[in-house]
Amino acid sequence: MGGLGQVLRRCGGHLLVVGDKKGPSDYPVPNVELLTLEQQLQMPLALPRLLPTNHYARKNAGYLLAISRCASCIYETDDDNAPAPKWKPRSARVSALAVRHSGWCNVYAHFSSQHLWPRGFPLDQITASREWAPSSCAEKATVSSPIQQGLVDGDPDVDAVWRLVLPSDVRFKVKRSLALMRGVWCPFNSQSTWWWPEAYPLLYLPSYCTFRMTDIWRSFIAQRCVWELGAAVTFHAPEVVQERNEHRLLRDFEDEIPGYLHNGEICHILSELSLKPGTEEVAGNLLLCYEALIGKNILPAKELPLLQAWLADLKEIGPPQST
Repeated sequence: MGGLGQVLRRCGGHLLVVGDKKGPSDYPVPNVELLTLEQQLQMPLALPRLLPTNHYARKNAGYLLAISRCASCIYETDDDNAPAPKWKPRSARVSALAVRHSGWCNVYAHFSSQHLWPRGFPLDQITASREWAPSSCAEKATVSSPIQQGLVDGDPDVDAVWRLVLPSDVRFKVKRSLALMRGVWCPFNSQSTWWWPEAYPLLYLPSYCTFRMTDIWRSFIAQRCVWELGAAVTFHAPEVVQERNEHRLLRDFEDEIPGYLHNGEICHILSELSLKPGTEEVAGNLLLCYEALIGKNILPAKELPLLQAWLADLKEIGPPQST
């Protein structure tokens, strides 16, 4: 993380590390601040006290702190990723190939000729996705994109099925970015992801789903809400390299089973929702998405109080600064 801290310092950024029970008690690295579990519980906000411990969703406390400090954008990553030489700050408006066809889009097929798909991509869509070519259904455009995903070289975020049968080192091609417009679905993760203020409410990570699905199901909800902003979710060529922490692949597979069974259904449910357009409606749309998934028993009802605490905390913090 020290390498990222140095890169951020050069562009005026600051690195915030969110701790947990298992984490260190200090982090003596220049331009890096550790938000310990004790400090999270002392925050004058509701959600940090409700979040489970030893859980990835504790990142929500870090998001709230960054938002309270009027961060002009938030870049999130994991502790096993390092910035590549081509890593650079991003802008909320991007030049990209705009994909406008409705349905599933396997962005990895644009950046690699390997048989790859991102974690969370429906298994029954993988074969068809290999036939997709952006040149046939995309056009160059400059679009508003308040959520942007950078790909990861080395050990990218594929699912356990891929890792169990096709393990190899992956190097993506440097190609034009892809902007997924309204009606286009592709999961994105939290490995190397940029967020701008109008999308800050969509940062919320659910606590009551498996570890391997929390950022994926967040991504589907976020995409649905971004459509109502007339904006896109954009995917960029690799900007970080991962040396993956040790994982038990069969445990990952077990954690991903709810996604294998429900990812397509989730997006169908979200597609059918009637949401309201505009930046002032993002929080309300987010709530409607969670209520719909709870109503269909995708998420349990006990997720709702945490989401409501998140929204109350955002209201307490005040509106984010515009870019």
